[in-house]
This record gives sequence, C-alpha cells and structure tokens, in this order.
Amino acid sequence: MKNAITIFIILLFFVSFSSAQNRTPTLYKGSIDGKMPVTMFIISEDNECTADLHYTAMYKYDKLSNWLQLDVTENHTNQFAMVEYRFTGVLILTKEGKNFNGLWVSPDGKRQFKAVFREVTMTKTEKENYENKMDQLNYENHDC
Repeated sequence: MKNAITIFIILLFFVSFSSAQNRTPTLYKGSIDGKMPVTMFIISEDNECTADLHYTAMYKYDKLSNWLQLDVTENHTNQFAMVEYRFTGVLILTKEGKNFNGLWVSPDGKRQFKAVFREVTMTKTEKENYENKMDQLNYENHDC
C-alpha cells in the first residue's frame, strides 16, 4: 500500500511539473493607430489534445479602459485573430520574432487601425499580478 501511495505522489508531482514547464506568460506593450498605448498579456500552453498551442489573453488601452479578454486563434503561418470578448473589436496580427504587427478592426469593419505590440520583460510579481487579473477576468466573463 505504501508503494502505491508513493508511486501516486511521484506521478502527481511529475504531471504537475511537466505541465508547468509548457506554460509561457508573455507581456507586450504597444499602440493602436500609433496614438493609443496598449498592454497585452498572453499565456501560451500546450494543448492536451493536439500538438498546437492554446492561448489565453487579455489587453487594455492604457489609462482608458478595463481589461478586455481575447479569444485567440492562430494559423500555421504565425497569423493570429484575437477577438475581444463580446466582439467589440478584433486584432488581426502577425507574429514576427517576439513581436506582433497588424490591425485592429471594428466589428462593422469600417474602422481599421495599425496595431503594434513589442514583448517586454516582467518581474515575478508583475507576472503573478497579470495572471491573477486574467483569472479574475475569465471568472467575471464566464461564471454562471
């Protein structure tokens, strides 16, 4: 019985450790239309069912808005569609190295602005704060 419990604990630790290694939080700073400063936080992690990555993301217009949750889809040529929760806008971006470039488009397609995001480093505390905010935002948007 002790051996079975020990093996279970080791397997549990291994699964927890291996999934933590495949989770990457990244912070980006940039602008929309070259005028509005924005911040975007993305967590990429391995999809358990496919070889693709799964993304959880949010962004905000600095000093102008609350965080907006993003539904992220990627194709195999480093192009991303990031739809704002409740479809108030969409980012169509191409990842070039560690940065994103593309467009923000209004839901009716009539307004389009250049969107630029550059990866920035963050402290451990900042990372924890962004992850907590992402969890809170997801809860607010998807709780029954």
